[in-house]
Amino acid sequence: MQNEVLSGKDVPDVDQTSIWHAFGPTRSSNFMVKEAHGVYVTDMDGRTYLDAMAGLWCVNVGYSQERIAKKAYEQMVQLPYYPLSSAHIPAALLSEKLNSWLKGSYQIFFSNSGSEANEVAFKIARQYHALKGEGSRFKIISRYRGYHGATLGALSATGQHQRKYRYEPLAPGFIHIHPPDMYRESAGRSVHEYAVHCAHELEKAIVWEGPETVAAFILEPIITGGGLLMPPDNYLKFVEDICKRYGVLMIVDEVICGFGRTGRNFGFQHENVQPDIVTMAKGLTSGYLPLSATAVKREIYDTFLQDEGPTDRLRHVNTFGGHPVSCAAALENLTIYEELDLVSRSRERGEYLLHRLEDLFVYPIVGDIRGRGLMAGIELVVNRSTKEPLAIQDVQEILTICKEWGVIIGKNGDTVAGLNNVLTIAPPLVIEYEEIDQIVSCLAKAIERIASKYMSKSVVLDYLTQKH
Repeated sequence: MQNEVLSGKDVPDVDQTSIWHAFGPTRSSNFMVKEAHGVYVTDMDGRTYLDAMAGLWCVNVGYSQERIAKKAYEQMVQLPYYPLSSAHIPAALLSEKLNSWLKGSYQIFFSNSGSEANEVAFKIARQYHALKGEGSRFKIISRYRGYHGATLGALSATGQHQRKYRYEPLAPGFIHIHPPDMYRESAGRSVHEYAVHCAHELEKAIVWEGPETVAAFILEPIITGGGLLMPPDNYLKFVEDICKRYGVLMIVDEVICGFGRTGRNFGFQHENVQPDIVTMAKGLTSGYLPLSATAVKREIYDTFLQDEGPTDRLRHVNTFGGHPVSCAAALENLTIYEELDLVSRSRERGEYLLHRLEDLFVYPIVGDIRGRGLMAGIELVVNRSTKEPLAIQDVQEILTICKEWGVIIGKNGDTVAGLNNVLTIAPPLVIEYEEIDQIVSCLAKAIERIASKYMSKSVVLDYLTQKH
């Protein structure tokens, strides 16, 4: 049916004339996906590509897991819909499963997307303080280069100016601090010293804004779409200690880092911390159906149980949040994770991926390679000494070359001026070692082509000699 002519037009023509695409008004290429299996997607012309970005960082169990489709069908036949202003079995079972993954005692509020999960977190944080008699606490602190969503509140928390331009003014009460950047900012400091320095950025902001005005601090364990910025060891623990000291809630955005992407159930579990609120989406269903969750510590939830007045409860409703079909799909998705041990698989194959990527340092435009689990970033520069970022058109050309050779990789785009120079890799967690080799081999050829533009012929030969 997908190949049928619609109203006398081909499907791609209808697409171009009828759909407003993300980051467009129109698509930047004629690429249209028809089907997908495992780690591969196939376009309308029958050409197959290795999807090294798992869609949008989300198809963790791989494409075409029939078990998830069957569970969704069974649930749709049994109970196709009911709102969570009441209750249904799939949501209850999924909340229990999430608590086992979180290794804590959380109350779960379901929504549809990561943006919505963060919006709920902000409302809960502000209302929680108000219920405790601290209504002056309304400010949300986040970090530059971090991304938390596209809705107005989540975009306000996002620290990427290029995503906000021409949509401002946004929501008031959002403060940004400098993010950890081990590659560009840590010189002259030990890892411990830099962790303390970065955490102190938060403490300064809290003190300067006035602790009595600050409700929460939101952060990704690893800044993902902003350039794969890795925090120094113990940074999260220092942050947790500061938040506790000043009565500020710690919100950890696990929308990308969660569900095995970093080699642990959740990114925050690489350190001994237990966030007050955890937001999640993407890998929760591996993208098979829309679903997100805001997990709130039980003691925070208990504050909302007081029966003081009609405005003390959380007045937030979501028509499709916690949809029974999405919850059923999520449960089967997490069962597949556990049966295939995909979290450990991500850790092991991620170590192999980073090891293989080290070979790319032979090219002088590769400034830094970083990552954790099956998530990696390659920062490209004109000059390693000055760390001048590679021009965005050259970064885009590497993506184009890789795609021509059958591998889809990503980049950080529309973030902050001058620093959209990081290639990103985040394949499905079911990827095999030989498929990782395919990604790295393709990247090497693409980077080599661009690197040659910046080197004399003799220098190119020297580098190729080192390579081989």
